Order: sequence, then structure tokens, then C-alpha cells
Amino acid sequence: MKILVAVDDSECCKRMLAGLVSQAFWTGGGHDWTVFHGVPPLPHRAAALADPSTVEDYYAADAERVLRPVRAFLGRHGIQPRFVHKICPPAREIARLANSGRFDLVVMGSHGRSALGAAALGSVAQKVLAGTKTPVLVFR
Repeated sequence: MKILVAVDDSECCKRMLAGLVSQAFWTGGGHDWTVFHGVPPLPHRAAALADPSTVEDYYAADAERVLRPVRAFLGRHGIQPRFVHKICPPAREIARLANSGRFDLVVMGSHGRSALGAAALGSVAQKVLAGTKTPVLVFR
């Protein structure tokens, strides 16, 4: 099964990863894993005030801060995914990747790090569900 796992640094994402590795089906092998982190773009004015290398360093540091512990955690459980990050609105890119990458499943948490998410289901999860025909497994 070809699986796209969307991650951020939220507590919900940590629970999602723990839930995945707790089930033998997911860790039993035979899956093609891709872990994706969408680095939210800086506001235009903030990015314009900084020099380009500072902005690039910020984006790289954000991606590494989120992906490093995920890489270590999944590795301890025998999952060796491909890691991808992109500067983008995360929901749109997750849906685009799910469709263009011909994934069998998208796995994500119900709420990310934004305090602005909807009460029952986070705004990123809602947008991904609306933007792809790929099945989405949402962990709460």
C-alpha cells in the first residue's frame, strides 16, 4: 500500500504516529511510506524584510525541527519512509500530492498546531478531505 503521512509538530500528530506503530498491519512491511510536512509560508511582509538566505534557513530549520523526531520515531519501529517538505499551504499540497502521487491512503491527525481550526475537525483535515478522492485516515 502506498501511504502518505502528513505531519506537523502537534500533539495530535504525535498520537497519530503512536497509533500507527501500535498496529501490526502498519509496521508489518510491504508499505511504501512518504512523510510530508508542509512548511507554512511566512507572511509576505515578513519575508520581504529579511534577506533570502535568512528566510531559506528559517524554512529548512522548521522542516528539520518537525521531521527529525518523526524520522527517529518511525525508524525505531522499522518504518523507513521517504521524507518530503515544501513551503506551501499544507492542505492544498497534501491533497495535490495524494492525487498526483497515486497514493492509496492519506494518514493525518485531526488537528494541527493552529489554534484557528474548527472544533470537530481541523481546517487542514477538512480541506484535504474536500480536495482529494484518496481515502483519508484521520486520527483524533
